[in-house]
Amino acid sequence: MAKPSVCTDLIQQMGWRDMGAEGDPLNRRLYHAIRHVIDSGALGPRSRLPASRDLARELAVSRNTVNHAYEQLQVEGYVHGQVGSGTYVADILPSALLATGGRKPSVRGTGPTERLAGLSRQAEALLAHASASDRQWGAFMPGVPDVTLFPRAVYARIHHRLLRHAGPQLLTYGTRGGVDPLKQALSGHLRVARSVHCEAGQILVTEGVHQAIDLVVRSLTNPGDCVWMEEPGYWGIANVLRMQHGLDMRSVPVDEEGMQLPEGLPVPRLIFVTPSHQYPLGAVMSMARRRALIAYARRVGAWIVEDDYDSEFRFSGSPVPSMQGMEEDAPVIYIGTFSKTLYPGLRMGYMVLPPSLGPALQTLHAELYREGHQLSQHVVAELIGEGHYAAHIRKMRLLYGKRRRMLLGLIERYLGAAYLPWVESDAGLHFVMPLPGLQDDVALARDLRQADVLVKPLSRYYAGPGKRYGLLLGYACVAEHEMGTAFFRMLAVLRASRVARA
Repeated sequence: MAKPSVCTDLIQQMGWRDMGAEGDPLNRRLYHAIRHVIDSGALGPRSRLPASRDLARELAVSRNTVNHAYEQLQVEGYVHGQVGSGTYVADILPSALLATGGRKPSVRGTGPTERLAGLSRQAEALLAHASASDRQWGAFMPGVPDVTLFPRAVYARIHHRLLRHAGPQLLTYGTRGGVDPLKQALSGHLRVARSVHCEAGQILVTEGVHQAIDLVVRSLTNPGDCVWMEEPGYWGIANVLRMQHGLDMRSVPVDEEGMQLPEGLPVPRLIFVTPSHQYPLGAVMSMARRRALIAYARRVGAWIVEDDYDSEFRFSGSPVPSMQGMEEDAPVIYIGTFSKTLYPGLRMGYMVLPPSLGPALQTLHAELYREGHQLSQHVVAELIGEGHYAAHIRKMRLLYGKRRRMLLGLIERYLGAAYLPWVESDAGLHFVMPLPGLQDDVALARDLRQADVLVKPLSRYYAGPGKRYGLLLGYACVAEHEMGTAFFRMLAVLRASRVARA
């Protein structure tokens, strides 16, 4: 294992202050240097990096410069931290995961700024921030409904009947942004359940939220346009934005009232918000903030993209109405999904578009994505029309509320009030458990995974330096009889990591 002084010597020998792109801050140049040392093999797997205090002294920089470089390396999977032990080179580097047939990927060019051959800068940026897990079911995976209780018998009966009599038009491509029966059913449901102002013609059915966001970004932005995102915010939105060349992505902090209306940022073209249940913290955007944001968007000509991903699951109080329905002709694009209410594998979402955007985005959608799943859309239309959909939501709302209370009770009893969520929001499919005094939730999440506990580290949802640390715990997919067992597996890891007292 290399000594810390060896690592420091290697960094200094390569002239690290001149690395990276012109205008890069010192922490970015240091990140490039350390990554090059690791990629070259000079620091092998499990090698210990110098303590941030020691490296800062030896390189004559601030400790924050080193910490920011280490954080970026950890986010990208090059290193991992061990509480009380230090920072170590990962056993398997990201480049190895991208290799084919056990060989290293071919590269073009040399030096610390070399890139994977053939991949765009946007693709490399997305790969560095990839967050989709290879495991999508189990305690305490956030954002996953209990798919075992999906009304499959009713769905299968409707599907079988429609398939038996399906004509060619249901088994080929679609071009109308969704079948008319589903648009009609959705418009009625959204008016009642979410106070959305819409007609069937304003609805465009998509293959989930990601496709909807991709269509909006491709259709409404040009290189150089500014886009505002919540900080912290949903990684899926950020990754879609990373694939669009030349966007100026700006993170806007959220607090207990939702997204703050910032001063001094460039005028945005798009503003992404989750006002009914902020993702991931859970805040509900206040009425004053909503009206101020709508007024601002009107004034500067921006579009608000309202992601209403799990709004149906509010366990107490009155439902929170959508932003879209607050004002006539509001500059809001409303996005929803059936992934949380039915099951994720259905891959069906929808958009409510302002009338001025509807025809153009419908044509662009058909041209870009070649619509399909028309038979499934007819099935969902009948589920809504016959009342099965609303009945299923009512049933799951009661169940998820019970599971949420159960998990919160275990946390309060065995960990204490300091581990309860910062934001009081009795809604959604997950909450954030704080980690008092811990600043390496990524490593902790990795340790929990080894114990068959699936969580998401909160710090990965931040783009800037002002991170908070915690774990996203999903409770919807954990049956009551499994909740205690899963919690105590998690508790054992927290105690072994000295995050919680024994």
